Amino acid sequence: MGEFRMGGVVPVRHGVGAVAAVVLLAGCGSQVAGAGGGPSAAGSGSAGPCGVASASPGPVAKDGVRITAASAVCAEYEVTNPGGEAADVTVVFGRSGATGGVLGNETRTVTDLAPGATEKGRVELDGRTSGVTVVKVRSVPSAEASRPDGPCPASGVRVSADDGDAAMGLRVVGLHLRNCGTATVNVDGYPELQLLDVEHRPVDGVQLLHGGAQIASGTGADDPPRPLVLKPGEGARSTLAWRNTAEAGAGDPVNAPYLRVRALPGAAPVMVVPELDLGTTGRLGVGAWVREDGQPPATRPPAR
Repeated sequence: MGEFRMGGVVPVRHGVGAVAAVVLLAGCGSQVAGAGGGPSAAGSGSAGPCGVASASPGPVAKDGVRITAASAVCAEYEVTNPGGEAADVTVVFGRSGATGGVLGNETRTVTDLAPGATEKGRVELDGRTSGVTVVKVRSVPSAEASRPDGPCPASGVRVSADDGDAAMGLRVVGLHLRNCGTATVNVDGYPELQLLDVEHRPVDGVQLLHGGAQIASGTGADDPPRPLVLKPGEGARSTLAWRNTAEAGAGDPVNAPYLRVRALPGAAPVMVVPELDLGTTGRLGVGAWVREDGQPPATRPPAR
């Protein structure tokens, strides 16, 4: 991953070699120095309102996302969908200061990005930023995307995951179900879950435990299952609990960024992104659905 700095691009290695491209800010215009020679004058079309355009996509590209221009007040980017189906793509951008310290992250989501399509966007910064990086990219099929504010699915329920909580290696994330239809919905038992890796491939070998007692006490995942009748607008919550402990000699740590959830028997699956960093524990505690008052927490910032 590369960092787009106001005075240039910090190169990274892609494949067998790295292509360095440095952007120099000069007076009212700009100069672009690439791997093939010295600086060349950049015309007015080379610089966007956020700063100087990148001379090479390699050093600032990650998982289909490219930072194309940046300044202290904003950054412009492109998101490309290399897959074969429409996708919702969420990008986390990192901001750094002049001394290299982290100033914080900005998150953007592009919805319904067609296969092979590219969409441009812009991140507003605070004027103190000297470098912008693509920290993380997560993509889910649009047909399975969790959209708490979108149209009500045919199942009559919306499913989402919150940002969770972490302390001393313990992770707790809530799954939220909301009746968005016009009829009552009967909920009972536990959600049906499938863990997926970064390529959306099933992750095997993880025990799904009913309740959180075998993970830790006080996680909120230990209520016994009981039938719930949810009227329109009412909701329920299931709690996920795990530890990210990694023990030497216990095998490779398991990371499952994605989780495919079926809240009700026969309901279409919904893919959420709880970032399950299970270490070498091989266990995930799953709470039964319990009634939840009010609206679930927001799971993502506004798109675009």
